[in-house]
Amino acid sequence: MFTKTAQLWHNATPHPHWCGLTLLAIDGVFWRTPDTPENDAAFPRQTHAGNPALYPQVKMVCQMELTSHLLTAAAFGTMKNSENELAEQLIEQTGDNTLTLMDKGYYSLGLLNARSLAGEHRHWMIPLRKGAQYEELRKLGKGDHLVKLKTSPQARKKWPGLGNEVTARLLTVTRKGKVCHLLTSMTDAMRFPGGEMADLYSHRWEIELGYREIKQTMQLSRLTLRSKKPELVEQELWGVLLAYNLVRYQMIKMAEHLKGYWPNQLSFSESCGMVM
Repeated sequence: MFTKTAQLWHNATPHPHWCGLTLLAIDGVFWRTPDTPENDAAFPRQTHAGNPALYPQVKMVCQMELTSHLLTAAAFGTMKNSENELAEQLIEQTGDNTLTLMDKGYYSLGLLNARSLAGEHRHWMIPLRKGAQYEELRKLGKGDHLVKLKTSPQARKKWPGLGNEVTARLLTVTRKGKVCHLLTSMTDAMRFPGGEMADLYSHRWEIELGYREIKQTMQLSRLTLRSKKPELVEQELWGVLLAYNLVRYQMIKMAEHLKGYWPNQLSFSESCGMVM
């Protein structure tokens, strides 16, 4: 139900574009489950300094359209699953003519390349990994270069479509005295202005605001889910995401009647109270 309605509502919404691209973000979040034998067996506990966590946990990675906060896809796993593994499951649900913003935890040339190859104009932007080696091919502007990065044999084995090299665009910007390097697949400098791209990355935080809306407003800051069995845990989480999207879709409809406002500028808590 979540997947069907997410696609339906996403397609029915006239999202604002940047240079013809829909803005998306991917990020992960943890959910604590009740301490039952069934949950403990299904969701292995994370350990810290050899000590197991107090509760079993579920790891979830979602994909969000940033101007509406509509969730377009989600994947669940255990603490043994990496967020990259879960993000891989979202590739087919990304859509063409999109730009996906990710934090440095998703830096994997194989994953990034797979997203690009999955459709037409499926772009991404991510901070360059610290210590990453690259070769500058051409200067596109101030702090703006076309670069080439070599891939590892391990990555090529895991990702058959990955070649020996990946060509990307590297932006170097200074924010509040801190130098930041952003890597992106948008190599066409004529179509994608470098100055605007650097500012665009700050919108990635919208997905973290969305998680806060879910946990603090919808879940009333409850630290633990209610379901005591694994299959019910998943049902509960799908229900939470579906309810969140329902509120967000109604906010889209509200914003259509207000001039000069985007859905993510409306109060979620007030809208949630009206809808639910």
